[in-house]
Amino acid sequence: MSAAGWPAWLLRAVRQLGASQPPAPPTPREPEPRGPASPHADWMGNLPPALSALPLANLAVPGSHDSFSFWIDEKSPVGPDQPVVVRHMAGIFRSFWKRMMKRWSVTQSLTFREQLEAGIRYFDLRVSTKPGDSQELYFIHGLFGSKVHDGLIEIDNFLTAHPKEVVFLDFNHYYEMEGSNHEYLIQMLRNIFGSKLCRATLVEEITLQYLWEHKYQVLVFYHHPMAHNFSFLWPGNQMPAPWANTTDARKLVQFLETTLNERAKRGTFHVSQAILTPQTKTVIRGLIVGLRDSLVARNLPTIMNWVKSQKPGVNGVNIITSDFVELVDFATTVIKLNNLLLRDRSKRGQI
Repeated sequence: MSAAGWPAWLLRAVRQLGASQPPAPPTPREPEPRGPASPHADWMGNLPPALSALPLANLAVPGSHDSFSFWIDEKSPVGPDQPVVVRHMAGIFRSFWKRMMKRWSVTQSLTFREQLEAGIRYFDLRVSTKPGDSQELYFIHGLFGSKVHDGLIEIDNFLTAHPKEVVFLDFNHYYEMEGSNHEYLIQMLRNIFGSKLCRATLVEEITLQYLWEHKYQVLVFYHHPMAHNFSFLWPGNQMPAPWANTTDARKLVQFLETTLNERAKRGTFHVSQAILTPQTKTVIRGLIVGLRDSLVARNLPTIMNWVKSQKPGVNGVNIITSDFVELVDFATTVIKLNNLLLRDRSKRGQI
């Protein structure tokens, strides 16, 4: 189909997109100093003993959605995670279409290190091979991102500098990957993190104190049958993350409440995905603006009101994820929820 056969709204949008200037690549920044500039770099290590002795499944932990998408390569091929029609349109409109895709594929602005400094401890990771490079692995969300190896190295460097901090790495989507690719990724995890990798065991046994005693800092959740072949891989079913798939903030809150009430009382962690998902009409309306300004920012007050009303614990929230975690005091709000547990224990005379 030629461009002339496309709807007028799409042609107008493409012209606007072509006329707009692409955002300049971010200027590399010096590492942020510890202290006031990064108040949550050591928040786990700074928790009082009464909380570090509780199962991690009972604590409130901030996480990010599509954690790697702070850098998306608009010059890369369209990813295999996209439907055929999207790839077809990219073949027609080329760089214009990919620039538009990038504005809807990016869900984070902070790098892995910056997210870690801000207090994020759960990472949502999606991986793929790239056409013409079937050996290397890349992060992917619509378009390809950076190499998986580079991202994991950045995380490991932070953990080495902050020995009491612990991260959840949730590998939950794989594209165009064969058995050899999985073997490569698993060996990569072993080579990079080594003794930091926590062996899979009963979820209720995983406290910060337990992890510190064993010098564990990384829990890898691997949503693939090969997880059962390696002691340091946690099966994906121990990290359920129900997905609302809605653009309506009120429906999202209802979904979060319902799934939280249905949360397993034992045997798993739990992810509350406090995110909205754009539908086709959402993308059409905000084609040029992008995800951040057309959907996320204007709904954050409703979402954050829900977060602030939560309480961790056996029947409460555990991991909460968000898009653009820097837009509001997301990580601070989630971390402070743990104070509610501290108050409960104080009232019972357990502190």
